[in-house]
Amino acid sequence: MSRDLSRLLEHPAIWRGRSAARTRTLPTGFPALDEGLPGGGWPHSGLIEILPTCFGAGELSLLLPALATVTRRPEARWCAWVAPPLQPFAPALAGCGVALERVLVVQAKGKDAGEKSALWAFEQTLRCGVCDIALAWLRSALPRQIRRLHLAAERGATLGVLFRPRQAARDSSPAALRVAVEPAARGVRVTLLKSRGGARGIIELSLR
Repeated sequence: MSRDLSRLLEHPAIWRGRSAARTRTLPTGFPALDEGLPGGGWPHSGLIEILPTCFGAGELSLLLPALATVTRRPEARWCAWVAPPLQPFAPALAGCGVALERVLVVQAKGKDAGEKSALWAFEQTLRCGVCDIALAWLRSALPRQIRRLHLAAERGATLGVLFRPRQAARDSSPAALRVAVEPAARGVRVTLLKSRGGARGIIELSLR
């Protein structure tokens, strides 16, 4: 019986409480935010959701320090941007330390067809295993689709960041981490909506 139990516990789909302590993380660049996140930073792989009041409300600023760190590693893989609402401004990214030669932008055409194309492209990008981080902007996604994205990110050992509008917080989501973002007087206000093994609540972050 004990041998059967040991084999069962070795299965990758089984989660054990103490395994959270071994989770690899990437510092966010914001000490106050790191303190609230499980493991002290963004997860190394898997899917997270960032829900701004509107696209462009400061949500990207949360990731710039991590993007700079990851893209400048000697062993850096790609950093993919899928269907960004605006064309990334290369001088600003470079000014924040992001290595532009590691950035790949994937555009989706059309409205309804573009959403489906973006969803498909994001899943393939996460699954292929050639990216350290992949970002995608989608206005809607079903729980089963988010589940597929999460599994694809784990398979590709990639951190997937899904940006959706703030009202999506009312929907259920399989993502391990969900963060809401809104502008604040000196930066952004971050609300930890869902954080397995981490804190919940509001964090004020100052931005340069």
